[in-house]
Amino acid sequence: MTLLSIQDLSLSIGDVDILHGVSFDIAPGQIAAVTGESGSGKSLTALTVMDLLPRGTRTTGRVMFEGTDLRALDDAAMCKLRGNDIAMIFQEPMTALNPVQTVGDQVAEAILIHTDQTRAQAQARTRAMMDRVGLDSIALDRYPHELSGGQRQRVCIAMAIALRPKLLIADEPTTALDVTTQATILDLLKDLVAEFQMGLLMITHDLAVVADFADTIAVMEQGRVVESGPTGVVLRDQTHPYTRSLLAASAHQVDLPDAPDPAALLVVDGVTRTYRKPRMGLAKPGVVRAVDDVSFTLGRGERLGLVGESGCGKSTLTRAILGLDAVQAGTITLDGRSVFDGGLPVRRRMQVVFQDPYGSFNPRHRVNRLISEPFHLLDHPPTGADRDAAIARALSDVGLSPDDAGKFIHEFSGGQRQRLAIARALIVEPDLIVFDEAVSALDVSVRAQVLDLIADLCRKRPLSYLFISHDLSVVRTVTDRVLVMRAGRIVEQGATADVFHAPQHPYTQDLLAAAPVLPDYVFQEGPP
Repeated sequence: MTLLSIQDLSLSIGDVDILHGVSFDIAPGQIAAVTGESGSGKSLTALTVMDLLPRGTRTTGRVMFEGTDLRALDDAAMCKLRGNDIAMIFQEPMTALNPVQTVGDQVAEAILIHTDQTRAQAQARTRAMMDRVGLDSIALDRYPHELSGGQRQRVCIAMAIALRPKLLIADEPTTALDVTTQATILDLLKDLVAEFQMGLLMITHDLAVVADFADTIAVMEQGRVVESGPTGVVLRDQTHPYTRSLLAASAHQVDLPDAPDPAALLVVDGVTRTYRKPRMGLAKPGVVRAVDDVSFTLGRGERLGLVGESGCGKSTLTRAILGLDAVQAGTITLDGRSVFDGGLPVRRRMQVVFQDPYGSFNPRHRVNRLISEPFHLLDHPPTGADRDAAIARALSDVGLSPDDAGKFIHEFSGGQRQRLAIARALIVEPDLIVFDEAVSALDVSVRAQVLDLIADLCRKRPLSYLFISHDLSVVRTVTDRVLVMRAGRIVEQGATADVFHAPQHPYTQDLLAAAPVLPDYVFQEGPP
């Protein structure tokens, strides 16, 4: 029996053809993954099923749901299906949730719209759905900003399954989550599929997740399904060159040059950062130790990784290192000078590459202004021809053209924007760069290119960086040493190879066990 059947679907917006003859089926109780690079048409395929397409869109082909062509339904009929028979989990829970409504009201909304239940009955069902997704300790009157990333994603799942839909669409539901939270969310989705016998359409670029999670897979390239079938067969046979290139990029190993002899650059000694915890409901106020007696040294030319779950203190520690947050105890020095007392002369020797390159740039300005912003930190910034030469050199260093200086940020792809973010960090030749989840939002092939770029830069200059990421496969290949952080403390540190091959702390062992990996059969002959 087929639940959803997409047949020869083509889509265009204006004069641009985006989807070309897309076809695949999903049965009840089946998990189907659609994978490919950014811009391959994955999300638009899912939005076509939901009929949430932008204006000016034209489609041909059929989208059959339980024998009914969804394209033939009017808006009123589709509104009855959305949230009831077909539901969707969007990629970014913080933007999918209403910040001024409680999570309880948002989960109850679909119940009140699609059923005749009273508000009290809807609240009871909401409580049951929240409990089902592991949020039994979360009060319904909490707001999205009061929850962690993993908890917000669970709220989105509770909203989607509140009426036990027959088809659930999950668009990159684990992209921004740490490995343990990701594993929990994937286990939850798999359990819900088995319990409700619903079909699940999973949109993702993470092939390691697909290998262990999905029953079938459709690989999309430039709006076309180039390969599809049972997951094990597709990943083993890899009949299309594009599938092989995606798998190669997923397992890409960076050729990092040897680190120079150690010489202390950044010294963090006994740092503690606490916050006052406000009163919430019946809970008493208190003190939260976000960073608890942390000490480590980053050498000049060394590449240091920092990993840990969401809420472990990575971001708080990073802000302290950059001199943005004061600490209650301990010292942080860069080349012997305090980052708190040294002022601009110290802080300008550190730069940051953020997770979201588009969000970290002002879209109203051109590239030449955007990447030269750090010049305001200098006592005597270059002007005229010297400034233009510095911008051209920074763009060339990251593999872009000096002619790109006159463009706007929206004219670049995601990978190119991250290259521009790296160019901005490099332009003042800092002693230390902090990469804050710098590749977590990129698809596998673009991620491989950016990581290779970082390795090339290490060959050209003595690049020292702190690489913060929840993607252990990335940290493993671009760092010399790694710190493992839990509940504000460094629980393990050492050479990256040693920590990954022989983890000593149970928490590190749990992190590595939760990280998805491609199965061995992907890289060798034989049945899966």
